[in-house]
Amino acid sequence: MGGAIIPRIFDLMQPEDIRDKKVLISPLNWGMGHVSRCIGLIYQLISQENEIVIACSQDHQDVFQCYFPECTYVLHKGYPFQFGGKGHFGWDLATSMAALQTRLKKEKVETESYVRELQVDVVLSDHRYGFYTNEVTSIFITHQYHLPVRGLQLLANRWHKKRMRPFNHVWILDYPDCRLSGKLSAKPDDERVEFIGPYSRFMVYPEAKNKTEESVVVVSGPEIYAQQFADAMAQQFPDALFVSPETINLDAKIRRITGNWREQDQAILKAKQLISRSGYSTIMDLEILKVPAKLFPTPGQAEQLYLHDRLTGCSEYTP
Repeated sequence: MGGAIIPRIFDLMQPEDIRDKKVLISPLNWGMGHVSRCIGLIYQLISQENEIVIACSQDHQDVFQCYFPECTYVLHKGYPFQFGGKGHFGWDLATSMAALQTRLKKEKVETESYVRELQVDVVLSDHRYGFYTNEVTSIFITHQYHLPVRGLQLLANRWHKKRMRPFNHVWILDYPDCRLSGKLSAKPDDERVEFIGPYSRFMVYPEAKNKTEESVVVVSGPEIYAQQFADAMAQQFPDALFVSPETINLDAKIRRITGNWREQDQAILKAKQLISRSGYSTIMDLEILKVPAKLFPTPGQAEQLYLHDRLTGCSEYTP
């Protein structure tokens, strides 16, 4: 495993095709949804006798190690996103663009170094544009082949597709009929694209039978937006159980769990109803958990607004 460098064109089209390889994977550092969905994928790859190396920040490593203490970890810097908290996602991204471009160039060099030093066979990038190499098969993982960016959509989509171009394959986390992502990934017109279905960290558990919590609020996303969500949900659902990071401030009367992700998972598995943001990783979690949810999009985030309106029409969603 992990011997000689293989040719750039390598016939790996689905996760189940990757067996007995050394796999390097890295998730985007925008919230924790990319970490969550990578857990399901890593779980499958380990079951297929692959050796996994995870390149991530320390806070991501702390989560991954709850599930995969046996994996190898490489500390890897995230992307320089700055969120203003006022719902102006397009502007927040635009003001971070110069720093992002610099980071992408450096990341490409770092990835090549990892591949050589660790003798990696396959590189998996969960929406990290600079995480690839020309020396081994590199696969871009996403749920949106088309970006839902308003106003500058055409320009943003061109940039997005240009950044995907160096990858050998593009894996889309949805069914071929795009029932979860809708227009975000419909008709990609790209021979590298394969639909691999939804992935969730709840794939590592058997189906939960004992549902004892009426409502569980899952607080997630960039911290400034997560705090706003927690404040609003505490007003609307004061009797619910809250699953949230320790950094989120909540009234002492609110029931909450702030333990590691394994502990948080147990609360979520007991929920009869989930209350959450309408991020795509949450949509995939619901697809696996098969529980109804009340969904609330992050203000100004076009992807969540689209998913919310498409899947619910209001705030109710039943997978």
